[in-house]
Parts: sequence; C-alpha cells; structure tokens
Amino acid sequence: MRRAAWRLLLAAILLFPVAADAHSHPPDGFSKDEWQRVQSLALTQFPPLPPNPSNKYGDNKKAAAFGQKMFFDTGFSVNGKVSCASCHDPAKAFTDGRVLAEGVGTANRNTMGLIGAAYSPWFFWDGRKDSQWSQALEPLENPVEHGGNRLMYVKRLVGVPGYRRAYRSLFGRLPEALKNRHLPAPKVPVTGAAYKSAWSGLTDEDRKAVNTVFANMGKALASYQRTLEPKRSRFDDFADGRGTLTEEELTGLKIFIGKGTCLQCHNGPLFTNNDFHNTGTPESPLVPPNRGRALGIGQARADEFNCWGPYSDAPRDKCAELNFAKTLGPELEGAHKTPGLRNLSKTAPYMHAGQFKTLREVIHHYNGAPEAIVGSSELVPLKLTINEMAALEAFLRVLE
Repeated sequence: MRRAAWRLLLAAILLFPVAADAHSHPPDGFSKDEWQRVQSLALTQFPPLPPNPSNKYGDNKKAAAFGQKMFFDTGFSVNGKVSCASCHDPAKAFTDGRVLAEGVGTANRNTMGLIGAAYSPWFFWDGRKDSQWSQALEPLENPVEHGGNRLMYVKRLVGVPGYRRAYRSLFGRLPEALKNRHLPAPKVPVTGAAYKSAWSGLTDEDRKAVNTVFANMGKALASYQRTLEPKRSRFDDFADGRGTLTEEELTGLKIFIGKGTCLQCHNGPLFTNNDFHNTGTPESPLVPPNRGRALGIGQARADEFNCWGPYSDAPRDKCAELNFAKTLGPELEGAHKTPGLRNLSKTAPYMHAGQFKTLREVIHHYNGAPEAIVGSSELVPLKLTINEMAALEAFLRVLE
C-alpha cells in the first residue's frame, strides 16, 4: 500500500474509529462522541505497519538483526565512541535526555524518539528525509554526530568478516570495486580536505559501489528500527475497559480531547499526525532561528538517497509522499514535525531544540499561544486554569 493511501486509511480510523465490541459503551462522564475519540487513541486502533516501497528489505528479519548490530556499534564513528544508541538510548525511549543531541560534538536539534517512527512518512524535525533508511545515513556523516564519511564506514563493513557475511547474505555479492579493500578511507569528516580528495579520485563505478553499500547499511538500520513499536500504557488499559484513571487524569483526558484542542495535531495511537505545524515555539539561544519545513521539503526532494533516487527500491510512481508533497506556502515557515506523546516523561526536554525542560512549561506555552519568531503560529490561547493545566499534565503522564 502506498504510504499516502495508508495515511488516508489511518485518518479514517482516527475520525471514525471502529467500535470496540466489549467496550463501546461510554463510561460515566463521557459522551458517545468523546468515547470514540478516546478509543481512536488506543493501541488497539494501531494499523499494521505498511511496507516502505523504497526499502524492500524493511521487514526482513536478517536485515533487522544486521541493523541492530550496527545500531549499537561505536565503530561506525570517527572516534570509535559514538553509536546510534548514543543518542537513541533504549532506556530513555530511544532519546537521550539532552537539550541538544551530542555525538563527537553538539548538534543543533533535540533528539527525536524512534518508537513507532516507522509509521511516519517524513523524518527529522523539518522532514528533510523521506524514509527511515535515508534518515539513518545522515547522522553517520554529520560532522557533530558520528563525524565520519561513507568511505570509512563501507571499508569497515567490508573489513569485518561478520558484517561482510551478513551483507552478502542479504544484498548479494559486494561490488567488484570493493572486494580488493584498497578503498581510500581517511578517518575524517565529510567536510575534510582528505575526504574530498579521496572521493574525487574515485571512478564513477567506485562511487556508485560505495553509495550502494552505504544505502544498504541504511536499509538494514531502518529494518531494525521498524521493530520498535510502542508498548501498552495505563491509558490503553482504560480505553480498552481494563483499567481506571484517577479523577484528575480523567479531567485531563477530557481536556485533551476537547477544550485543549490537542487532537488537531496529536491524534491516533501514536498521538501525532506526523505533519508539520508552527506552534510559536521560542527559539533557543543555542541555535539560530530555523525555517523548518520550508527548507526541509526542498532538501528531501534534492536528496540523492530519497525515494526517487538511484538507490531506492521503488519506481518513481510509488513515491507518493514526494510526488504530492506541498513545497510552498506560508504555513511551512517555521513549521516543525509533530512529535508523538507516548513515553513523555522519558523524552524531556521538549521541542525541536529542547526549549522546554518540563511538561508544565510546554502546557503553559500552548495555553498562552505566543507569537512565532519565524512564520505565523497556528495556536490560539486555550485559557485553561491552573488546575486544568495540572490535570492535563497528569493525563499526559498516563501515556508512559
């Protein structure tokens, strides 16, 4: 199924949820309409994970096992100390608890979680990647994250017997250009003169061979990440009629689905519409103002590893998201991706540059709806009382 078609199906499920036979009758205090909204958020409404047309290895168990090994391997970094798990720690819901991500240096964005991320059609806060496998490649070459380059990563993979065997069993024989292992692979960032010189000295065939293996590394990493799905929370037990919430939590839930207008962006079982919105988030003193989606969509369309590119497994007509994505409009200015809300207590600080340390700060921001620094904010003041904001926070903690 095309991802765009799946999104329409998911939207239909969210707006018109299928009744849960044993628990369709609303509990005390909830109207039928409110109860349908509650049930639309439960994991029982989770649709099957659709295939990614650009990654035919996405649901291959061997690829997932291969990707998992690479995910935790610090050898795929310029200093041998950084792995994907350095920022995506399983103990912290695959985030890192930092304001800004840290690898060999400090990045300019807060780390996004990976649980359920495979359901999204876009990646990074600005959506500059259109697949999880393409996204997995960027940190490897980011000078302040893993800090290395594709030449050194491919040479390491080819040089480790276990990785070499795993690669061959999945993707077939390594390109002839790589078998002699004489590939120049300076351990420097992609911005380094030594890397630029080494890359420019390769033949077109050699470059294609390196890019093919590099892309396949991303596809294996994505295959592992597709296995990271959310676990049941107290909220899911309540929505399924198997558990209870406190009076304060129930009040917060009703605010979430009603007066708080949270469902406009935080809907579905992952509590996100996977879209981009300008919510007037204050800029961080640590990073410059950012145009968000207005820049990200252009980067996604120009990416050599996107769904349209030569390393994708999809024909161009199957790249629905890229084919029909909105590329212009004032609503894209300063817009960032809506994060999911599950496991919130483990994923602080919040927003694209970690601007808010606590949930209380986030709720106060939405309640006040300040003007945006870049673009125009979609928010309107909620006018919640102190007690209502406390109740909303109590409910959000139920999503653990």
